[in-house]
Amino acid sequence: MDYMLLAGSWLVFYFLHSFLASSKLKRILKEKLASGYKWYRLFYSAISLVLFLGILIQSVLIQPQRIFEESNLLVYLGYMLATFGTILSVKSSKAWSLKKFLGINPDSEETEILIKSGLYGKIRHPLYAALLMIFMGYLLVAGTATALVHLACLLIYLPFGIYFEEKNLIEKFGDSYKTYQKEVPPLIPRWSR
Repeated sequence: MDYMLLAGSWLVFYFLHSFLASSKLKRILKEKLASGYKWYRLFYSAISLVLFLGILIQSVLIQPQRIFEESNLLVYLGYMLATFGTILSVKSSKAWSLKKFLGINPDSEETEILIKSGLYGKIRHPLYAALLMIFMGYLLVAGTATALVHLACLLIYLPFGIYFEEKNLIEKFGDSYKTYQKEVPPLIPRWSR
């Protein structure tokens, strides 16, 4: 039952994440809230943080149940994956303004540009790829059913999350983003020259 509640919590988190980020909702709120809309991104970030912390607390309260035996190799691989995921998330976040992303600087008049260089020149969604590595690393280190639920929920959500995010990006950047989609893979870089 604990795992069903945990999966349900992730479902709520991911649904709200996509719903609150949708272009249609943003257009409606921009019209209704007028000058108050500048605080929407901060509200969105705060809701996401509260829900994520709730999931973390819920996870800690679940009695750990190992699904495979601990081994030094798996722990090493898990830490390596999680470390690479963390590095990837930090490196990819350097391409955009963290204050703007979190909604801390609502009066900023920065124009949004389509980032296609650096990591974004190799994969379109480096933050999602980083999350995958971190969650897989966590599963290998912890080896618990809870870690498996976290990873499974992320794997189920990713196709939907990418779809809705790219729908928003096409609306924002038009043909430029469609061309970028054709040139750059979503999560796994191409190794060809």
